[in-house]
Amino acid sequence: MDKQAKIFVAGSNGLVGSAIVRRLKSGGYANLLTPEIDELDLVDPQAVAAFFAAEQPEYVILAAAKVGGIHANNTYPADFIYLNLAIQNTVIHQAYLHGVKRLLFLGSSCIYPKSAPQPMNENHLLTGPLEPTNEPYALAKIAGLKMCESYNRQYGTQFVAVMPTNLYGPGDNFHPENSHVLPALIRRFHEAKQLSMQNPPNEVVVWGTGTPMREFLYVDDMADGCLFVMELDDATFARELLSYPEPCFVNLGTGVDVTIRELAETIKDVVGFEGGLGFDSTKPDGTMRKLLDVSRAKGLGWEAQIPLREGIEKTYRWFLEHSESFRK
Repeated sequence: MDKQAKIFVAGSNGLVGSAIVRRLKSGGYANLLTPEIDELDLVDPQAVAAFFAAEQPEYVILAAAKVGGIHANNTYPADFIYLNLAIQNTVIHQAYLHGVKRLLFLGSSCIYPKSAPQPMNENHLLTGPLEPTNEPYALAKIAGLKMCESYNRQYGTQFVAVMPTNLYGPGDNFHPENSHVLPALIRRFHEAKQLSMQNPPNEVVVWGTGTPMREFLYVDDMADGCLFVMELDDATFARELLSYPEPCFVNLGTGVDVTIRELAETIKDVVGFEGGLGFDSTKPDGTMRKLLDVSRAKGLGWEAQIPLREGIEKTYRWFLEHSESFRK
């Protein structure tokens, strides 16, 4: 990509989008289109069409999405499927109509079947039933990557996708109910630590049994992987990502997972909470293991750099710097 090319980052203020903007800027890309939600409603087809007509972006990174943890997915399934499909359909179609050179769609590791072999590689897509707790979100993401694939086949576009594992880092959602497990635990351990300063150390109780295994990718590593894919030379890009029926997407992860108990213990230690740790086995565990096979990304030349504990420490520092905003 030319350093002066117009790059539209859809969803630039979220966890994923803000990390991608940071990485683009550090890579010397200066002509970024990052409209706020009050400036461009991505669910409104007419507004998105007008934006593309006026701005004519050369590249698009589609990071906008309705996201959340198990509780949010169970509570708002209609929102998760409708809003994600609406955003994807509108942005991808307008990118085709306006001749965008390359588009990168951000997916999720939940696209893989609940009982997929571990680790999960790109060819495991659509080989079995999905995890019920996040099926609407997963179906939307599968539709998005298949839309990219279909436009490539019919129109010769260069629309591809990355499938990151569980992301975390600066800019995360730390809502006590609607966030993902890692930021939710950071907030809960932090608040428990604050309470224990006035009272004897209490206990933090985690949903589920603590036995499921999860892989976590620091969001700035994910952003680096996204830019790596977008900057692939034309021959490699076409050979590796546009050769149907080979998958038009690549997994982004660390290739290493931990139990939820190990995750909670690490966060507890980083935060400095000295109370107890319990598990509520009446709450859902979700999929027992979700580990990505990252051999395709490594074969292309990309690999994650930030270990889990270091990433948690960076995230907690960011949380402390912004903790006042979470109490509003």
